Amino acid sequence: MDKIIITADLGHFKAYKVTETPAGRLKVDLIESYDSIEGHGKLGEKLSDTAGRFEGGGRAGEITKGYGEVHNLELEIQKKLAGMIAKDINVLIEREDYTAWCLAAPEKINGIIVKHLKPDVITAMIKNIMADLTKVNKSDIPGHFD
Repeated sequence: MDKIIITADLGHFKAYKVTETPAGRLKVDLIESYDSIEGHGKLGEKLSDTAGRFEGGGRAGEITKGYGEVHNLELEIQKKLAGMIAKDINVLIEREDYTAWCLAAPEKINGIIVKHLKPDVITAMIKNIMADLTKVNKSDIPGHFD
């Protein structure tokens, strides 16, 4: 059976078309791939503590005041990126017109991705595993979905 396998994490997205050759071997072709800049790096590297965070700059003899922390920002970024991945999956599966596809995404974003998939795309999903396979060699990918 021909199928599409999608591997994703917050920083990487890869889609493979898996077909069986007449000799019975699996042929794996990368059909889409991108890296998300927002998904890379630590949250602290993306935020600045300079503008208005400390009164007087926090030098000796001055009072430092924190004016609130950004609560749940990391979770919100995860939700946003997972939603974007889901949109890309919806477009890809509909464009390729496949009735069988598989997903591999880490547990922390897997449910969010599935929640944002269109009903007909979910219906076509034959396997969903909670694992980050974005760095696995493409020839080894189908083995994770047997």
